[in-house]
Amino acid sequence: MKQQICKDIYWVGALEWSKEHFHGHELSIRHGTSYNSYFINDEKKVLIDLVRVSHADDLISHIEEFVKVEDLDILVINHAEPDHASALTKIYARNPKLQIYASRGGHISIKRHHPQVENINVVKTGDSINIGKRTLRFFEAQMLHWPDSMFTYCPEEKILFSTDAFGQHFASPERFVDQVDQKGLWFEAEKYFACILTLYSAQILKKIEEFSKLGWELAIIAPAHGLCWRENPGQIVEKYVEWSKGVNREAAVIVFDTIWGGTEAMGRAIADGLAEEGVSYRMFNAGGADMHDVMTDILTAKAVVLGCPTLNNGIVPTLALYLEELRGLKFRNKIGAAFGTYGWSGEGTKRIEAGMQDAGIEVAVAAVKCQFNPSAEDLEKCRELGRELAHKIKGS
Repeated sequence: MKQQICKDIYWVGALEWSKEHFHGHELSIRHGTSYNSYFINDEKKVLIDLVRVSHADDLISHIEEFVKVEDLDILVINHAEPDHASALTKIYARNPKLQIYASRGGHISIKRHHPQVENINVVKTGDSINIGKRTLRFFEAQMLHWPDSMFTYCPEEKILFSTDAFGQHFASPERFVDQVDQKGLWFEAEKYFACILTLYSAQILKKIEEFSKLGWELAIIAPAHGLCWRENPGQIVEKYVEWSKGVNREAAVIVFDTIWGGTEAMGRAIADGLAEEGVSYRMFNAGGADMHDVMTDILTAKAVVLGCPTLNNGIVPTLALYLEELRGLKFRNKIGAAFGTYGWSGEGTKRIEAGMQDAGIEVAVAAVKCQFNPSAEDLEKCRELGRELAHKIKGS
């Protein structure tokens, strides 16, 4: 299964088809994923990153199409999270003389997960090692997405091994982005950023600027999950800049939950108001939607509209999950509005607005709420909320 990335550099990782969620239940993965490991066949036999220990046998069989594990000279661990490094247990057991290169944070992570491992060489931005005909340079990429993250660059082939940055959860027998369906691929690239990296947007912009100043040319970006970028590899870097800056479309995402249908009717009326003003929208029922897919839509939409009935003097648990996710991700440059029904007390919309503010979302239009079931007048207020929000979206 020799899959060449470029001259003397091969993918030796593993494909993951069976999981529906990643990081426990933190993130849904609809297209599977891959654990990418790369072998460099030079005077020194080099491995860049590993795989999840559950797939270690796949990794070993792929490596041994070239050399025995015992004959590997160097292992670079760009990021020591278990999905990229837990196979170290099996590799190290067979080759305890292996020289390991990692960042300072990587050294800490490796020793915490694998205290038996020795021969860890700590590197920093600007350090390099010679492996024969090629050189490997290192760049510290903290918080893309762990404190231990770093990039490894081979200038002779202009290939960047970018660990979790610029990847996607996408399993495929192909190895390059341009070989697969673009719609599905780009959705997964956006989802990966939205649900994993958004919180670190400021750090991402800082690190991309720092990396750009190095002047390292890119022919291929080889991430730790998903497919490699070879046709205009800078396109994914440009998207990371755009997403990190919070560049938004004139669009809204409406998320609601409902008990007897009243809140859904209000959400539909708000959607009508948006559409009347030419603003596109997506609408999701929080009780049945995939929250991570919704967050992907929110990544590039200007407005977030949330609604539910008041329950137990608060909001329904399904919507509370969305507010907590929004608070954690801290999307940039978003505006929002709340709506909902109530039976007696009606605190729900205030709770939603407070949650939006805690997530850094500006409440741009006053909430609309109604008792029990919306009347024709209530629905018109909802349409007006949609129209007013559309004007805010267009004017921002």
